[in-house]
Amino acid sequence: MRPTTDRLLIVIPCLNEERHIETLLQQFLAECPEALIVVADGGSIDASRGIVNDVASAYANVILLDNPARIQSAGVNLAVKRFATGREWLLRVDAHCDYPRGYAHGLLAAAAERSASSVVVPMVSKGTNSFQIAAATAQNSPLGHGGSPHRRIGSGQFVDHGHHALMRLDLYQQVGGYDQSLSHNEDAELDQRLLAAGGRIWLEPGQAITYYPRSDPRALWRQYRGYGAGRFATMLRHRRFPKLRQLLPLAVPLAVILAILAVPVLALAILENANWAVWLSVAMTLPMMIWATLCLTYGMVLGILQRQPYSCASGIPAMIAHLAWGVGFLQQAARFQAGEEADCAPGEGIVIVEM
Repeated sequence: MRPTTDRLLIVIPCLNEERHIETLLQQFLAECPEALIVVADGGSIDASRGIVNDVASAYANVILLDNPARIQSAGVNLAVKRFATGREWLLRVDAHCDYPRGYAHGLLAAAAERSASSVVVPMVSKGTNSFQIAAATAQNSPLGHGGSPHRRIGSGQFVDHGHHALMRLDLYQQVGGYDQSLSHNEDAELDQRLLAAGGRIWLEPGQAITYYPRSDPRALWRQYRGYGAGRFATMLRHRRFPKLRQLLPLAVPLAVILAILAVPVLALAILENANWAVWLSVAMTLPMMIWATLCLTYGMVLGILQRQPYSCASGIPAMIAHLAWGVGFLQQAARFQAGEEADCAPGEGIVIVEM
């Protein structure tokens, strides 16, 4: 029996998504005509709000909700607070992704079959311009995801984290929803509380979504720096040490700093004609050179195997992501050591409003 969506609350956090939002709304209106669909807009300045208003004027179950706090976690929380009454399930839909047909029904069926209180999904990255294609190639490989189960399509399994999709509303409200002080890693932090409250999180490979990475280096840097800072905040609150694959990027900024410090050592070697200083400077740059060589070579191999010229450069966005994640984590750790609050005010520390 096909599950019904009459007790489903669909929340779409949105900021400047004019290229995606109408198609997304039409898909879920067609597949979930009984569901309530709330677009939590964080202050779009493109045509997004007008598009949602036009759709809402034709469909009573579509609502445009202002999200003054701007970040996704706050938008979802506000939608739940206002519209959860009479609903059983929350479906979080990110506007920057594409979803398979029958997505909501597939998730509800998986929740029923597995007795899961949350169903998460894998993400497959896809690019449209040269940098985005390179970034997507990196994110779809161990070079970018480090073996994370929800960044590749594998077998279904119970997990401790995945890309958020379906959650039981009563449990979501019981644990307090998303932590709005986090703009990044808020999903992983919430998963810790869901598990602690007895929740079961099922990763459903049959409902993998398509994700579009940031399309330029600066945006990718800001995103991953936020991820690193958010991971430190989550570790601090739950006293859970990160996995090895999450700690490896911490070595990258340290290797870069060591290579920078090698410059004055090399200058001393030249001025003093000191062979020992030459060898020391070489040793100091070696970790960074090994990391860069591995990333660039691995990326080149991926591009050759995929016969995609832009994918040959996938080592570059991977290096940006590694360095940014490590910098964000260490910056947040330094703030904590200096006695600053781990949860920073908007515009500081980990709170970055880009979605």
